[in-house]
Amino acid sequence: MLTVGSLEIAHPFTQAALSGYTDLPMRRVARRHGAAYALGQMVLGTTVTHASDWQRRLLHVPADDHPVGAQLLGGEPHEFGPAARALADAGYDVIDINFGCPVHKVLRRRRGGWLLADPPAALDIVQRVLDAVGGDRPVTVKMRRGLDDSAESERRFFTILEGVFERGVAAVTVHGRTVKQRYAGRSDWEFLRRVKRHVGDRVVLGSGDLHRATDAVTMLRVTGVDGVSLARGAIGNPWIFRECLALWTGRALPPLPSPAELRETLLLHFREAVAFYGPRDGGMIMRRHAMKYSRLHPCPRKVREALIAMKEPDAFAAVLDAWFAPDGS
Repeated sequence: MLTVGSLEIAHPFTQAALSGYTDLPMRRVARRHGAAYALGQMVLGTTVTHASDWQRRLLHVPADDHPVGAQLLGGEPHEFGPAARALADAGYDVIDINFGCPVHKVLRRRRGGWLLADPPAALDIVQRVLDAVGGDRPVTVKMRRGLDDSAESERRFFTILEGVFERGVAAVTVHGRTVKQRYAGRSDWEFLRRVKRHVGDRVVLGSGDLHRATDAVTMLRVTGVDGVSLARGAIGNPWIFRECLALWTGRALPPLPSPAELRETLLLHFREAVAFYGPRDGGMIMRRHAMKYSRLHPCPRKVREALIAMKEPDAFAAVLDAWFAPDGS
């Protein structure tokens, strides 16, 4: 059991927010395969508060998409409170604040990981979100271990970490890489262990280098964090959640999905994407997801080539028929 404020989550293996991926279709597929808690894609506060087709999709939280968190990104503190309130009113169970995104265009706008260099601004944002929703929704924060490896960067990290907990944040997710590292090099799990020891019984989730179920379970045991946030390791592999649960409860690791199982899940994901985005957009968005699924196929390179050659969304069914036969062949 993982407890985040008033929210009880069945197990410690959670679906991270992933820009361009963790929309409603992906979350539904992840839940079907064992994810007990999922975050949506990170969104700008201005996107939440300005009318658009995407805003309407974002603010629709169906009954089967719980518990679910919304992750807010931005650089202007005054934008966070109204956006957080709108997301809470829409039905999101948790409001998560992103202080970790390392993408250059985000950093240039003083958003995401850039805020780790400015503790007063970061803590102002947290307070505004807490003031807006803290009474009836848990608020959480996503961080990296600093902008870089300098002592000053680490000092600022701990200033923000202590400050958010003092203000009433329910949990913090810490990625073991710096912003400067982006996705290169190793995630520093020893740093995660230090963070958990530093905050005691306050809730910390770990992130970084969780590509397999064995990684997730090892992180829990080695670092002492309360939960793990599965990011890139869950793209195209929702089975990772059932694998984590099996290892965590002492059961044997389930076999890899067969082509027939891959087909069944791809069809589910495809139907969800088309229902959410419409036939054309849903079909083309699904190609990106399917390329990730192809890594689990016995012939991943050939499947990927077939998906790249896809010019129309209707061709997706033909790729499935050619490479993911219903009988598993």
